[in-house]
Amino acid sequence: MKRFAGICMLAVTASSITGCGWLMGKDGYFRDRGSDYLEARPTPVMQLPAGTQAKHLDPLLPIPHRITAAAPTGDYQVPRPQALPASAFSGDFSVQKSGPLSWVVAQRIPAQVWPVAQQFFEENGFKLAEERAHLGEFTTQWQAPSELNAGLVRQLWGSAPNDLQTRFRVRIEPGVQRNSSEIFIDQAQRNAGSQVAAPWSENSITNSTAAVLLEELNVYLAQRNEKGDSVSLLASKTTYDTPKRVTLIDGGNNTKVLRLDASFDRAWSSVGRALSAADIRVDDLNRSTGVYYIDLAEGAKKEEPGFFKRLFSSKNKVAETVSKERYIVRLTAINQQVFVSVERDLETLAPADVSLRVLEQLRSHLD
Repeated sequence: MKRFAGICMLAVTASSITGCGWLMGKDGYFRDRGSDYLEARPTPVMQLPAGTQAKHLDPLLPIPHRITAAAPTGDYQVPRPQALPASAFSGDFSVQKSGPLSWVVAQRIPAQVWPVAQQFFEENGFKLAEERAHLGEFTTQWQAPSELNAGLVRQLWGSAPNDLQTRFRVRIEPGVQRNSSEIFIDQAQRNAGSQVAAPWSENSITNSTAAVLLEELNVYLAQRNEKGDSVSLLASKTTYDTPKRVTLIDGGNNTKVLRLDASFDRAWSSVGRALSAADIRVDDLNRSTGVYYIDLAEGAKKEEPGFFKRLFSSKNKVAETVSKERYIVRLTAINQQVFVSVERDLETLAPADVSLRVLEQLRSHLD
């Protein structure tokens, strides 16, 4: 028996030393196939039996008939592509245009842009008629150009007629990029003494006067930023982006929901901050469906395990750490109101006591 085992061991050793060719060699099973394409040759098109109906398929990788030699002439370096933010924006504030529409892009959250934009209008003689911070919008009063800053009037109209009255509406919306804002300006004008409600310019069009005003506002924002005006650019968020009214109402099925008088953009932003302020951990979110995935068993400041800690943790241990306190906070927009509810999963409501506890925490940080 020992002799047989020795013979087997000798055979295995010999095959491992001298017989590796059948595994890793040129004709081996695990040979390198990286250069096989160099020996590939076109094959005739498959012929189908007569009378067969077949749909024509174009080749996925057609072989070109003529290939021009691409020998380099002298030293040549492929230019590096420009990063999108560098080509699209020239600094923290820039004016963007798309067809007839213009707007200012600010690399600041709306709460930081809001007070500076108001300062710009007030310093140039505009009087604010209405402020709707929860919608990110303010409107100026009807005024004649003679009541405004003379230098700005020359920039906007050159020589404005005496019988002109105008007002502007400023909208500050969350930008496409994270922590950015987009500023739009609409204008309405009428003859002096007229009481007819003049319409605003269309949302897809920026008239020439509003476009020039956007340029001036962009310069103002950049100048204030260069001066390091931390009071204006880092204004308190409590005056902006908060719902106008937050009400806890009966949602049916013995559950409660929060009703926010705000647009979805403002509600989404303010609920996210309220979750953080309430020390509720957000594991994931999906803005397009309006849901935050929360974990009530962990605080918002919980540190994630490092790479090696996750690598060497056993599967059983990981399974034991899966929280049983995960819920969904859902935002549903109806007209100019948003309803916030708590769910166990996508098909089941959370227990009434859990839902009430979470919504009360959110309301305390939204009011």
